[in-house]
Amino acid sequence: MKFFIRLSALMFTIMVLSMSTIAKADQLNVGDTAPEFKLVDQHGKTHSIKDYAGQWVVLYFYPKDDTPGCTKEACEFRDEYKLLKEQNTQVLGVSIDSKESHAKFAEKYHLRFPLLADEGGEVAKRYQSLFSFWPIKFAKRHSFIIDPQGIVRKIYRKVDPDTHSQKIIADIETLSSKESTTK
Repeated sequence: MKFFIRLSALMFTIMVLSMSTIAKADQLNVGDTAPEFKLVDQHGKTHSIKDYAGQWVVLYFYPKDDTPGCTKEACEFRDEYKLLKEQNTQVLGVSIDSKESHAKFAEKYHLRFPLLADEGGEVAKRYQSLFSFWPIKFAKRHSFIIDPQGIVRKIYRKVDPDTHSQKIIADIETLSSKESTTK
């Protein structure tokens, strides 16, 4: 019995360390060029950061289609989508679910923006948004605002699904006004 308690404690420690350890040399920071990717959406269309040159991009990672927090966050973006488009902003959701899973999720909740399938988790990993512990793997709830030139302008490592879209809208408004005053 003591062996299993010690083993459980060791596994828990390893899990906590793996969740909190990010190599500082590979850390993505505000001001960095957004890592490029090519991922398919729920309709089979391929998307990359370069496709959105000249637009703001909200790249949001989420753990799993059709789960409570992920549904809340996606529906908040859906409800604010018109306003985001008026801000010249494209929303892109990313999880490690398949395009088929994304298609069902998008249809069920009438999501009008692309949900990108990062089935291997490689893009989430480049954005330090992948949780991986043995066979368990999912995208962490992180978001990034990328400016029209492809530069990361804001990183959210702690996200409240209930209010995140409103925070994004306010931050894009602030960032856009700063950009227009520097031109």
